[in-house]
Amino acid sequence: MPDSSSVSTDEDRQRAIAEIMDSGSVQSARNLIHALPPAEVADLLESLPRSQRKILWDYIELKDEGDVLLEVGDEVRESLIEDLETAELVAISENLDIDDLADFVQSLPNKVTDEVLQSMNKQYRDRLESVLSYPEDSAGGLMDLDAVTVRSNVTLDVVLRFLRQKGQIPRHTDRIIIVDRFGFYKGVLPIRRLLTNDPEVSVASVMRTDVDVINVATNDADVARLFEDHDLISAPVVDDNNRLLGRITIDDVVDVIREDAEQTMMNMAGLRQEDDFFAPVVRSMRRRNVWLGLNLATAFLASWVASQFADTLDQIVTLAILMSIVPSMGGIAGSQTLTLMIRGQALGQVGRGNTRWILTKEAIVGLLNGLVWSLVVALIAFLWFGDGRVGIVIAFALIVNMSVAALAGVLIPITLKRLDIDPAVAGGVLLTTVTDVVGLLAFLGLATLWLL
Repeated sequence: MPDSSSVSTDEDRQRAIAEIMDSGSVQSARNLIHALPPAEVADLLESLPRSQRKILWDYIELKDEGDVLLEVGDEVRESLIEDLETAELVAISENLDIDDLADFVQSLPNKVTDEVLQSMNKQYRDRLESVLSYPEDSAGGLMDLDAVTVRSNVTLDVVLRFLRQKGQIPRHTDRIIIVDRFGFYKGVLPIRRLLTNDPEVSVASVMRTDVDVINVATNDADVARLFEDHDLISAPVVDDNNRLLGRITIDDVVDVIREDAEQTMMNMAGLRQEDDFFAPVVRSMRRRNVWLGLNLATAFLASWVASQFADTLDQIVTLAILMSIVPSMGGIAGSQTLTLMIRGQALGQVGRGNTRWILTKEAIVGLLNGLVWSLVVALIAFLWFGDGRVGIVIAFALIVNMSVAALAGVLIPITLKRLDIDPAVAGGVLLTTVTDVVGLLAFLGLATLWLL
């Protein structure tokens, strides 16, 4: 039987839990689950079929259930919540921090949400509702209201005694936030300054006032970028009047970075990040059919373009053999540019100020790549079929399509961004349409002009 202390990788855990499920050893399953942090338990649940998830869920302790539910994808969370009694959901909510609870209640049915809210005291409910009033993808939706604050006119010794009296401080507290008596933000007192300076000096003499604060309406992607650029562990959140509302910590930012990366990858396949890998077959089929239908439409468009040159293809069979090369090479070239553009947009590296430079650079790259690979393909075509004219046609078509593909790879995501459409969702389909249509049009059009 696997020893939970020796289980280290995702594959090891999956193998261990499969063996435990087969053996029916309840105690071994409990030992394995209790030895793992909530995030790893969530990974394990997402790697199991639904029937086994329900069995494994029963082995999770109540105090950990909320943290596990927050770590799994939306669809997996919904499937688990469906099987839980309202009383258990209320109990789970009592073990969550206010910022985590805000995320949790948004996934609950309305009836259950009302009962969860009614189970809280008024002060806690008011705090929760204040967090829920902000968009989920904003600094307000990320922030934690639990922050340690002091005034600037007290000494460090007073602060130390205050902290000892509290007994514990919130996680990821690397700085104490300084406010005035009206709650307006003034600065921060780093813990290292608190511990290394004379206890008799005042907070005002050692606090920092040059630390950036985050407006409550800031987009979560911009928050993540700020944390990355300044190596932050936590940051204060203020309203438009500079009144302190809460703080954001690094653990929440890591979640944002991971979710954005996963969402971008899934969007490029027309899927959602929260889609359950073990969702029912019919549901998965329906979701993917939309994307496949769009792709089929573009394929028919490319086929229609090819059909306009049926006479050319009938007379020169060689063209039909080589016809797929030009769209394929253009598609790859365009995809490389498109991927770089989407990444650049996500990192804030692409804007109106440098669009022209990027467009020029990618056009030159596409042209040079077209020249290089056109010579290679032309030589192969000549050696294969012994017809230099076909080699020249495919060479020129490659130059045209790879140049257009590079331009499309830049212009498509910029245009979609301005239309408030995610380039990762629609960019691939549009690029495929452009490279297929232009590639076939260039290849078969040039062949009709020069070879007939």
